[in-house]
Amino acid sequence: MNNKPTTSPAPLRDFLEIPYDQLEEMNLEVKAERESNANVGKIREKRLKYLRDEKRLKAVTVCFSDLEGRLHMLDYDKKFLLGSETNLTFDGSSIRGFSAQQESDLRLSIDWPAFYWLPSDVFGPGKVLVFGEVMDRDGVNPYPADIRAILKRYTEGLFAKDGTVCHAANEIEGFLFKGKDAERRYFETNKFDFVSTGGYYHSLPGDLLRLFIDAAADVQRAMGFKNEKDHPEVAPSQFEMNYSYSQALIAADQIQLYKLLSRQVADKLGLSVSFLPKPVTGVNGNGMHTNMSIAKKGKNIFYDANGEDMLSKAGWDFTDRILTSANDLCLILNASVNAYRRLDPHFEAPNQIKASAIDRGSMVRIPLGNERSKRVEVRSVGPDANPYLAIYSLFRTGLEGAASKGGKLGMLPDNVYSAIDLFESSAHVKKILGADVQKKYAELKRASADRCPRALGTIIKQAEIQFHHEVQNQYLWNQF
Repeated sequence: MNNKPTTSPAPLRDFLEIPYDQLEEMNLEVKAERESNANVGKIREKRLKYLRDEKRLKAVTVCFSDLEGRLHMLDYDKKFLLGSETNLTFDGSSIRGFSAQQESDLRLSIDWPAFYWLPSDVFGPGKVLVFGEVMDRDGVNPYPADIRAILKRYTEGLFAKDGTVCHAANEIEGFLFKGKDAERRYFETNKFDFVSTGGYYHSLPGDLLRLFIDAAADVQRAMGFKNEKDHPEVAPSQFEMNYSYSQALIAADQIQLYKLLSRQVADKLGLSVSFLPKPVTGVNGNGMHTNMSIAKKGKNIFYDANGEDMLSKAGWDFTDRILTSANDLCLILNASVNAYRRLDPHFEAPNQIKASAIDRGSMVRIPLGNERSKRVEVRSVGPDANPYLAIYSLFRTGLEGAASKGGKLGMLPDNVYSAIDLFESSAHVKKILGADVQKKYAELKRASADRCPRALGTIIKQAEIQFHHEVQNQYLWNQF
């Protein structure tokens, strides 16, 4: 009889896995470094050294977003990336709104400050994530349809000019539905199944909605979001997980990560998250209220203790310019056929082109705030908007747009075709985006609209889901 003790074989793989509390410390350190405008060259060398030294890393996930805001991710083998970091290319003709087939090759430049360590139980072990910039074929100039690069350069230019820093914080609502791939399978069922029928702030500690919120908030925290509060929202199965404000580019990156991690966590629970603005009629839709403030040399210039609603003249001027160009920007902020279902006055819809401290039907709200937190809240942004395009357009309009000449400004468009027409004919949009990007974006939105019923009605149509830009894969798009 063999009494020798048995031993488990040594693990074949030893990939990086970091506890959540340590992840939070590491990601917050990187975020603080990014917010301090540390030298990019030194950060690059630091990151490359880390990748070389950390033997348990196998891959680097590089992210970029297309013109409509769809997030794309490429996993590069770590050793390959270390040898080819300055010569990363991809086929731009495969990305909607990017290059034509005859000029397909585009380059990726890694934005090393925008670096994240990932929870391995959600994203897999042995990986880190970093955002990239899409560059033109010359490798020097940013590709015009990469709005992230435009936002980055715009905010960097403001800071270099006089120390101006743009801050944003987004309140992103979503729905949690039963089953995996609920949006992709909508054509089979024509309905979504709620996981909870509770309402605002109402969720039992152990129900599916609360389990999801808790798990997703843990991932947010680990990724350095600086969580504030989370809760069920007004509609059944609806949620919102709030976090602190950041510099504009970081805030836009976090929107993409918020939606990504929410989907990942839901999928692990056998559920689906939807960021359609109005996936179910008869209940409140999903918004992405966008809070904005501007600081100069560390001082919030939107605060004035003696101003109307404690908002300074600079803050009111900023608000006035946004309201003046509200119709021009409506397609950017409400980017899909489905988004115009949300602009329904029966469900607290922010479709009135005005500002108010209390009226939630106003496009812009002036929340309570102090010297640090005073801000302007644009409530008419849908969660399927391109976050870089929305934040860039709002800040640039608020700072540089035309002022109103008095009089009532009316209501936002109630259908996507009106919004497309206003966007296409806008001199302001042409100025801030350029004629080519204006034309490309309008063409994409008109093509999506033409595949959907013109009359919205009281039932969510299959085409609204099928052609929703966040859930539709490239294969299906390329059939049209």
